[in-house]
Amino acid sequence: MELTVLDRLLQIGDLFARDMDRAFAGTPLTPARVRLLWVVHHGGPVTQHALADALEVSPRNVTGLVDALEEGGYVERTPHPTDRRATIVRLTETAEAQMAEMQRDHAEITETLLNAVDPHDRAAFARGVDAVALKLEAMVEEASAS
Repeated sequence: MELTVLDRLLQIGDLFARDMDRAFAGTPLTPARVRLLWVVHHGGPVTQHALADALEVSPRNVTGLVDALEEGGYVERTPHPTDRRATIVRLTETAEAQMAEMQRDHAEITETLLNAVDPHDRAAFARGVDAVALKLEAMVEEASAS
């Protein structure tokens, strides 16, 4: 049986998930928690409400994620300077260092994976990956709306 493009994309998704499981084994980190850390790392300190919007989850869900990350020493909550009802979520120094390391790892993995593609094909490959991601995103949004 010949593998289709979809078969390969599903394989890639599974391989990334398995690698994340391996990388975060023995830590309190999950894909959802890492995604939250990534958002804060790239966007800076943020309210929980803004995190819920960025992650497209409920505020209650964000509260659970932040609670677990705060307990693990990854984030801290501080009072909002102008809104008594809101709190700001920021990374701890330890988490900042871990996220910087993760960013370096991302760059290294990106380079390694792109090096698997013939240099003459890389631009087309990048365009193709972007096109597939955008189409899949549109399909998911359309399915969610109906």
